[in-house]
Amino acid sequence: MIYEMRVYEHIDGKADDVRRRFEAEVAPRFPSHGIELVGAFVDADSEMLTYLTRFPDEEARKKAWASFGADAGWKDAKARSEVEGPLIAKQRASVLRPVMPGLPIA
Repeated sequence: MIYEMRVYEHIDGKADDVRRRFEAEVAPRFPSHGIELVGAFVDADSEMLTYLTRFPDEEARKKAWASFGADAGWKDAKARSEVEGPLIAKQRASVLRPVMPGLPIA
């Protein structure tokens, strides 16, 4: 099992738009692409969105993200949400492997 943490640095003033898009358009599409959402968080200071996903292995992770990226509904939702410009300034992704595999993730 591997995890991936993604952090979205929003354009100034767009934090709420990023969160709303994630809740309404991104997260609901994950299951159909094989992406298991473990948790989603907003940084208390910066309001940046961070979320954690889980995959059986690296191959499954790559396949899932390729499928999500090709999703016509997602492409349309992204375009509609960015009519007045992009919401994300920068995105970071880190693949994480557990060091204590038996430790439960709440």
